[in-house]
Amino acid sequence: MAPKTPIATKEQQTIERWVLVATILASSIVSISSSALNVALPALQRDLNVTGAELLWIINAFALFLSALILVGGSLGDHYGRNYIFRIGIIVFTVASALCGLAPNTFTLIIARAIQGIGGALLVPGSLAILTANFPADRRGSAIGMWSTFGALMIALGPVLGGWLAGQGQWRMVFFLNIPLAIIAIYALSFIPETKDENAPSQLDWAGALLATLGLAGITFGFIQAPEWGFTHWLILTTLLGGFVSLGLFLWVESRTKHPMVPLELFRSRTFSGTNLLTLFLYAALGGILFFLPLNFIQAQGYPEEIAGLTMLPFIILMILMSRWAGGLVDQVGARLPLIIGPTLAGVGMFLFTLPGLTDGPSDYWTTFLPPILVFGFGMAITVAPLTTAVMGAAPVETSGIASGINNAVSRSAQVLAIAIFGAIALISFSQTLSAQTSTIDLTNEQRQLLENEGRNLGGATPPENVDTETAVLIQQTIRQSFVTVFRQIMWIGAGLSWISAVAAAILVEGKRPTQTKSTA
Repeated sequence: MAPKTPIATKEQQTIERWVLVATILASSIVSISSSALNVALPALQRDLNVTGAELLWIINAFALFLSALILVGGSLGDHYGRNYIFRIGIIVFTVASALCGLAPNTFTLIIARAIQGIGGALLVPGSLAILTANFPADRRGSAIGMWSTFGALMIALGPVLGGWLAGQGQWRMVFFLNIPLAIIAIYALSFIPETKDENAPSQLDWAGALLATLGLAGITFGFIQAPEWGFTHWLILTTLLGGFVSLGLFLWVESRTKHPMVPLELFRSRTFSGTNLLTLFLYAALGGILFFLPLNFIQAQGYPEEIAGLTMLPFIILMILMSRWAGGLVDQVGARLPLIIGPTLAGVGMFLFTLPGLTDGPSDYWTTFLPPILVFGFGMAITVAPLTTAVMGAAPVETSGIASGINNAVSRSAQVLAIAIFGAIALISFSQTLSAQTSTIDLTNEQRQLLENEGRNLGGATPPENVDTETAVLIQQTIRQSFVTVFRQIMWIGAGLSWISAVAAAILVEGKRPTQTKSTA
């Protein structure tokens, strides 16, 4: 007869309820800020007169600091108290959100987004760490399941809210929504006992964190600004070279420091290396979709913001409904097969995105964009749970936390680099395509120069004000068609990255069911 599960005391039940409130709400403000903003970008671009490069920075300023510092955020919580660092993260994120909502210009918004990223790096790792520390093993799985479910719902709700608010001319409310949720989360933390890791290393890997940040920042800056300044500009060459050198030095430092942020010995496992390589390529492709698809819907296809916010719901629903089934696949067939099939299907979905041209708007959604969204969603749903299982199974039990953190950092870094590189490709290609397709339109030299300058605004480009109505309509149609051309190119690249990730899984991930290893140290 199995032993009975101990019944939680009333005090423990109260703590657990507040833990769920704090961690779910705090995670939600990050999820909503990320997913809602993508749909609100066109409205934001119109109101603040944002260029295409600045649009990329608005997304990447946040993602850059979040991805580079997320492992440091987890270490700080272990050292100084998880509640303490978590609370600081919420406060920093919330103050930065208010600054974003009040930003009078693009520069202020980008700086505030960078501060949001720092707050997120302190907040995100603490959420799951606090939950794990305060729930006993017999109830932890259920708690994590509830936390994950609400997280997925917030990701689904984000674009809907973002689209609706943008449609009402209230895109700034995307940032202000965080404030009441954050206040409740901070209040809930006052009922939760502090925890820390008494065995945490005495020193933090600040050198590794600095080099990772400089590396990602250099590469991001170089690719985003290159279309405007040229790849031969001394500052572009310097930042790109400095970025790659910094990442190389990061690996060197991590191989020699006593307490590395990224223990490189984990990568001796072929499965751990393979799953992180898969993550790098597949999540880069995902970053391309999440950034460019809403722009395509709103700026090229003519979808209202409210409708555009609903377009990815089938993708989110598939992810939620299939996650448990996909997790069970690992027990039946191992992780390797799902990690080959899933990215392959995701690549097919991205290829299908290249087929629609200019459509008649939302009425054509069911036959043009819904099929690729479903195929891409099905592929991602097959991939995510087995990927997590394989990553965790390839690492020793005592390093499972850092293994999960590394994979999280890789996925976020992939999206930072993807938006920078895809953005550079898009800006260059859009300007060239727009120039070529408007070359036969009768314009004065001044009008043509104004139109060429608009090329840096991507789909937010507008015809020169001093052209006649018929010419303006023709130019606007050409702008839309040029963006569709660029969108297709990005989707082709994304499909290729997805298929490369499937090849990485086929070559490196073990075919047997992963079992978590134990350290031999």
